[in-house]
Amino acid sequence: MSVLAKYNVPFHRAEIGEEEVNEVVSTLRSGWLTTGPRTKQFENEFAAYVGAKHAVALNSATAALHLALEAIGLRAGECVLVPTMTFAATAEVVRYFDATPLLVDCNEEDLNLDCHHAEKVADQAVARGEKLRAIIPVHYGGKVADMAGVLSLARQFNLAVVEDAAHCCPAFYRDAANQPWRPVGAESTISCYSFYANKCITTGEGGMACTNDDKLADRMRIMSLHGISKDAWKRFTSEGSWYYEIVAPGYKYNLTDIASALGLCQLRKADVFRQQRERVASLYSDQLSAVPELQLQTLDPNRIHSHHLFVIRLRLEALRVNHGPILEELKQAGIGCSVHWMPLHMHPYYAATYGYKPNDLPAAARLFPRLISLPIYPSMTEDMVGYVCSTLRGLLAKHRA
Repeated sequence: MSVLAKYNVPFHRAEIGEEEVNEVVSTLRSGWLTTGPRTKQFENEFAAYVGAKHAVALNSATAALHLALEAIGLRAGECVLVPTMTFAATAEVVRYFDATPLLVDCNEEDLNLDCHHAEKVADQAVARGEKLRAIIPVHYGGKVADMAGVLSLARQFNLAVVEDAAHCCPAFYRDAANQPWRPVGAESTISCYSFYANKCITTGEGGMACTNDDKLADRMRIMSLHGISKDAWKRFTSEGSWYYEIVAPGYKYNLTDIASALGLCQLRKADVFRQQRERVASLYSDQLSAVPELQLQTLDPNRIHSHHLFVIRLRLEALRVNHGPILEELKQAGIGCSVHWMPLHMHPYYAATYGYKPNDLPAAARLFPRLISLPIYPSMTEDMVGYVCSTLRGLLAKHRA
């Protein structure tokens, strides 16, 4: 057997055990497949887990972001502050309303939204006479953004805070060592989580919108099921009624009981999964911290990182290539890897629609060619991490300047 056949390290592997299999089978046998009692249970347990009053289960985090913006009343022509260093969904949901995503540069240190640049972008928008409605911080890779800075901006410009917490289940933060820990979403208007197949916990496809505001929760719940005035699944139970009213043109965003069965099992393992990803991150750091061609992300003592991603930065001044050839050769060695992300302002749509040039957001543009996301998931073994690290070190030596 060749080395490559022996060591095949995918970018992600979902942690699905017998508990998940048995819970899904039980759901199939229950006869209730769509939104029903398991979804309600998942909502209740997730809300308790993140310390929120309400949780609305949905079929994606994109749906959660969309409903969050609808619930806060985003209108056409208004503006939302969005980091350029994020996935497509964070900005595209703003465009659903014919509103404008105002893209913000990232911090060099943690790749999260740069609050100083966000303030500058917001001031410019106000000077142009534009209406600012919200800010969407993204917690890059599971490391919590500068929420104190985000909340200060929200107060200054009267913004709703919609957290894109797709990478955070769980993650915690505090402002200083003598302050209490707070879970992601604790201070936002609405926080949105992802349960996509490669996320910290998974339902295959799925998401959750959490809030402490009764009216926002009711609005998102109604709009998640065609704008029907009551929980549609109750219509088919002994406590329900055939009668309902449509109060708004809503969407079809509900999560099924089959998916929720997975989610319930996964949620109960979330803390263990995080500890296991932290173990993998520590193994990487031990083996890569002294590699001269690399820079690793530093850990903040006031953040409990979910370690959804393990991102390295190439020191391009020490190499003859950027991340492209390294990524391709890692793939050829049987190692799954990715890039998070090409900044939004460098994608054709945003460049053409809003006239962005790469250097308009210089930190993100400068960092993009350096970024590589390595595999990280709970079941990664020490041997697998060792293979990734030894392969990477060999490739870096090969391409050394």
